[in-house]
Amino acid sequence: QVQLAESGGGLVQAGGSLRLSCVASGRTFNRYTMGWFRQAPGKEREFVTAISWSGGSTSVADSVKGRFTISRDNAKNTVYLQMNSLKPEDTAVYYCAAVQGIYTTTYQQYDYWGQGTQVTVSS
Repeated sequence: QVQLAESGGGLVQAGGSLRLSCVASGRTFNRYTMGWFRQAPGKEREFVTAISWSGGSTSVADSVKGRFTISRDNAKNTVYLQMNSLKPEDTAVYYCAAVQGIYTTTYQQYDYWGQGTQVTVSS
């Protein structure tokens, strides 16, 4: 079992930056692929970015490419999402997720989810 807790969301003006953190419980964090997903009101949950257990592979959605960066610190059981040049359309609840044994960008394949953190970008 893995428990995930996100933090770092908030209100920011367009063009600003935020860094989200997700801390995982458990001793096997370094066996998990970690992903960030988001869900805006009235929309389906969508993939943002993912990172492999070692950090050697990452994937990024086209909508955030060049602006968002995922990283992880396995010694701290933490994955980060650095968000720069934020746009109003980035407004959503951001979720951290974990899955063991595979590398995937498909949210249905993730087994563990945090509660989410709200990111609001004003124009």
